[in-house]
Amino acid sequence: MRHRDLDLRGLKCPLPVLRTAKALRGLAPGEGLSVRCTDPMAAIDIPNLLRERGDHLDRMLRDDSLLTFEIRRGAKPDDAKPDDAQESAA
Repeated sequence: MRHRDLDLRGLKCPLPVLRTAKALRGLAPGEGLSVRCTDPMAAIDIPNLLRERGDHLDRMLRDDSLLTFEIRRGAKPDDAKPDDAQESAA
C-alpha cells in the first residue's frame, strides 16, 4: 500500500484544501496521505473535505502552528455518478 506525504506549510486558505483534494484524486482506495500545513483554517476545511468525499481522517495532530493530518483514501470513486450506476444496470 502506497503512502504519500504532502508539505503545505506556509500556504493560506484555500490552497491547503485544494491541494489535498488534488492529491487524494491520485490515490487508490485505502492508500494513505500525510498532510502538513500551518494554515489554522485547515483544521476546519480538510476534515470537511474528507467528510464530503468519503475519505477517512485517521488522526489530526497539532504541534504549535503545525497541523498534521493522517488521511486514508475512501472506497468511493471520484467520478462515480448516480446515472452511471443506472446505465450499467440496464
